[in-house]
Amino acid sequence: MALCEEKHIDQLYLIGKLEQSLAESYANVLHLDYGARVTIDPQTGNVYVYKRVPKGEPDPETGEYADFDEVDVTPKDTSRIAAQHAKAEINAIVRNAAREQIYEEFSGRIGDIITGTVLQSTPDFTIVKIREGVEAELPHFDLRRNPDERNERPQGERYMHNQRIKAIIVEVRDPNSTEPPVRGERSRPSIVISRTHPDLIKRLFELEVPEVYDGVVEVRSIARDPGVRSKVAVSSRDERLDPVGACVGPKGSRVRTVVSELRGERVDVVLWSDDPARCIASALSPAKVTRVIVDPDPASTYATVIVPDDQLSLAIGKEGQNARLAARLTGYHIDIKNESLASKVLESLPTQASKQASESEEDGAHRCEYVGPTGIRCRNMARPGSRFCGIHEKFQELSDIPVSDDPDSLI
Repeated sequence: MALCEEKHIDQLYLIGKLEQSLAESYANVLHLDYGARVTIDPQTGNVYVYKRVPKGEPDPETGEYADFDEVDVTPKDTSRIAAQHAKAEINAIVRNAAREQIYEEFSGRIGDIITGTVLQSTPDFTIVKIREGVEAELPHFDLRRNPDERNERPQGERYMHNQRIKAIIVEVRDPNSTEPPVRGERSRPSIVISRTHPDLIKRLFELEVPEVYDGVVEVRSIARDPGVRSKVAVSSRDERLDPVGACVGPKGSRVRTVVSELRGERVDVVLWSDDPARCIASALSPAKVTRVIVDPDPASTYATVIVPDDQLSLAIGKEGQNARLAARLTGYHIDIKNESLASKVLESLPTQASKQASESEEDGAHRCEYVGPTGIRCRNMARPGSRFCGIHEKFQELSDIPVSDDPDSLI
């Protein structure tokens, strides 16, 4: 019974399963045609075996008996075969009961962050101890050899014995599932954790940034290249609070803690906007964007970004990483062009498209509203209290002066 207390298993459940297993074993050992019934005394541990003897007449259709008498046939010495069967059954019961308890406890915690200690690393997975009696698996299979498995370890990470790591729970295997099990599932922990899941960054910010945990700052989108670089778009429910500054922290202390936990993975925190053009421009940070032209079709997810000539390589990033992460972050297909190549395209754009492009970087209410003959809007800032800059404000005043039809008028 000490085993039940150690493994947190119901004593009556264990005894009941063991009685069923021993009944099958003794029926085979004693050659009992109609089976046996076994009872175990919980106090003394004594085993009693009863032979089932049919009484009455069998059913005329099935030939089976409905009633049985029981005769005590308990052997003096326990059979070796029965003892081995009982041992194997106890091990199976303990293992299945533990897996069922783990499933009940952790099946509702998928997506939660856990802190564990590395127990063992193999070429295919790492065993992480969550707490006493509960272990998790961090798989990092070679997907070329095992396409049905998964790889949840970021590029370049290695784990040492007794090292503490944080990870996200991504799966809890159901011991009673009828689906085909994965290779060696019964001998592997039932909890699967991940270090590559984008939600890991969100949970880390919740731990380090009180505003994110309280919901004042909201993580709107995450794009991640595990082990190399990530982009996180945030917004604030409080207009007076800077969400990017809250996540970065004083002198970068908060984001530096997250980067340290991710083993040096670069994390870019950018401002989210409901305006697709402004959101795309922020997502391409640290590159400076001249303008963003979004396809006016609501069903389209294509956008053209124009950057200065010296910002083109920075906007694209090494092997296209910056542009790729920005596309994942915003959900748009982004085409990046420099100003030299895009100048002819911009001149042929209609006025409305040019207006939308100009408003991507600054609010339209603060920009000069003058639109030239070619359809290009002025890029200067409007003067306070005016809709035009200092140059075009005079032009607008002249155009607003009424002209008299009287040839004798001085105007």
